[in-house]
Amino acid sequence: ELSEFFRATYGPTGEFNAKPFETGRSWAGARPERRAIAYDSKGIASHMGLLRRFIKVGDTDLLVAELGLYGVRPDLEGLGIAHSIRALAPALQELAVPFAFGTVRHAMRNHVERFCRDGISNIVTGVRVRSTLPDVLPDMPSTRTEDVLVLVFPIGRPMSEWPSGSLIERNGCEL
Repeated sequence: ELSEFFRATYGPTGEFNAKPFETGRSWAGARPERRAIAYDSKGIASHMGLLRRFIKVGDTDLLVAELGLYGVRPDLEGLGIAHSIRALAPALQELAVPFAFGTVRHAMRNHVERFCRDGISNIVTGVRVRSTLPDVLPDMPSTRTEDVLVLVFPIGRPMSEWPSGSLIERNGCEL
């Protein structure tokens, strides 16, 4: 059911984005540690995955909860990401991470700016993110560096303690 949800949600953003879910998997890169899944009478309404990991921001190793695999069923767009983050708040507190971290395409900027206004998150600009590719192929590089919007959610520390740096090393695959 989840892989079908992701194919339907990510397919309109590009055929390649839905491809990882064709085999019935419910993850595209790294496998989530926890998930927040909302249901309604039509089935899955939204999804957000969470994975604890160490990332490197500039020269600083930092424990974070990476948020990813975000999706909202098209008929509910505009109602989901802030609710999904709030639903995960108890899990984030329980994991005792200083920050949650996530990335989105620049096309999502207007969407995420709305919930950044109420202090849940901050958009960090001027940062590129390097990730390991989920599938190793002999004719392709093993990493990818992207110019994406970086979102930081202060959990156990204030935003002023987020390290500076122009590159974030994910130390693994994107969630």
